[in-house]
Amino acid sequence: MTDYEVTRIVDSEDILTHLALFSDCDPTRFDDAVKEVKWQKTKLKENGEVDKYKACLAAKGYKQEYGVDYKEVFAPVASEHKIYKLKKALRAWYSHIDAYFINKGFQRCPYEHTLYTKITVDGKIIMVCLYVDDLIYTENDRAMFEKFKESMMLEFDMTDLGLIHYFLGIEVVQSAAGIFISQKKYVQEILDRFDMKDCNSVTTPMEKGLKLIKDSGGKMVDSTFYKQIVVSLMYLTIIRPDIMHSVSLINRYMENPKQIHLLAAKRIIRYLRGTMDFGLFYKMGEKSYLYGFTDSDYAGDLDDRRSTSGYLFMMGSATVSWL
Repeated sequence: MTDYEVTRIVDSEDILTHLALFSDCDPTRFDDAVKEVKWQKTKLKENGEVDKYKACLAAKGYKQEYGVDYKEVFAPVASEHKIYKLKKALRAWYSHIDAYFINKGFQRCPYEHTLYTKITVDGKIIMVCLYVDDLIYTENDRAMFEKFKESMMLEFDMTDLGLIHYFLGIEVVQSAAGIFISQKKYVQEILDRFDMKDCNSVTTPMEKGLKLIKDSGGKMVDSTFYKQIVVSLMYLTIIRPDIMHSVSLINRYMENPKQIHLLAAKRIIRYLRGTMDFGLFYKMGEKSYLYGFTDSDYAGDLDDRRSTSGYLFMMGSATVSWL
């Protein structure tokens, strides 16, 4: 490894390049760890408070000092063997917990392989959704779940965090009336990220009668910036059917965006500015009849004359699927 040693004093640019990872000692207590810039708190709630104390080392080479945090720097070269082992570890974890659920009488959803359900002959049901090493569940019998939780704790090292409030950017409010989900915090992050937190809000995500085209002669814009906006908005569509159509339209022009497309994308953000409290409400005790709507235009795309289709399915008064 001597061929990769850096013997001179490196400057800040070199530190960024090499991402120094060496430290003389690690803190032994959590309170000491979070005082240093390289140790971070994880498992945050929607308001930024710590949901679970789980300190992890986050290397920040640009804030480390030569002779204090590191002495020798080596060029960071990815090891394909180590990456392969990491993939095998993730697969082994999923295989382990998948086998556990199956042995406990759960059935894996054929359309969503991280969703497991267990239904007894007397109508008791428990549903578990897996995301890496986090689990969320719902049930209609508390005793059934307590038995399941005790079994899980014997098999895995786990912590019960109680009722869900924040998960993957989605805020959840549970009450006697039902369940309300929204992404207000994520909308605020979008407004801050694209410097539009003080913009004027609008009442619709698109201008009435607007027809977007490729506009080959239009003014060019930063395609990277445009793509960042579109991708950010796409994540919002998981609980915001009101912007689904508009986001789908601006998504067509990510390859070569022009000024007209950027203005359309920013209008969606302006619409979000005035509707950040919007979300989906699932009413408690409502009869769950499934019904849907679908429609399609005819050769509505002005560039290639393709048709655009869409659908919306509802369970009772709550929207559950849309495109």
